[in-house]
Amino acid sequence: MGPRGHRWGPGRGWTGPGKGRGRGGWQQADLPDAGDASAWFEGRLPDGWFTESPIVVVDREEITVVGTLPGLEGEFADEAARSAAESGRISRFREETRDDRIEIARQAEHRYGRKVAWGARLGGTEELFTTLSVPVMTRLRQEERLILDTLVDAGVARSRSEALAWAVRMVGEHAEEWLTELREAMSKVDDLRAKGPEL
Repeated sequence: MGPRGHRWGPGRGWTGPGKGRGRGGWQQADLPDAGDASAWFEGRLPDGWFTESPIVVVDREEITVVGTLPGLEGEFADEAARSAAESGRISRFREETRDDRIEIARQAEHRYGRKVAWGARLGGTEELFTTLSVPVMTRLRQEERLILDTLVDAGVARSRSEALAWAVRMVGEHAEEWLTELREAMSKVDDLRAKGPEL
């Protein structure tokens, strides 16, 4: 993922307790609840790292923490120079905070049972550090495989696996409103399931 990769907003990702799919699907009930992860990281991070609350995204395997760094001072010859300076500042932040981030990640992994990835944003530049790439097994019919093969043949992707990842990113970018509504609806169902009937 490049420095100008995904832009995440608050509330995205799976953060509710007990997500599950029932028989034949995945279960998340055995994972620690990460519903308070945003608040935990905000309280745990050292003062001065970020100019605002970090964006925390949670799924079954990983917690990603992305913070905004203080702005750069001074003038730049052009946008390319500014972008290079932003990338350099993010790189400096990554090096200077490495030991602290490792310790915070260790604590979070113990608390939430998930790996932690970090990222930083400055101006128009965003970079993620050490994120997971998780294999996902799926079965596709011929018509679906042909779509992936078309993407490979056209040079959009180098393999079926890369083509599938590209397709998922495209859906995420163009269906974000629908996905957000779906996540909110699922969260309400989880809340009702957790309450259960009063016997």
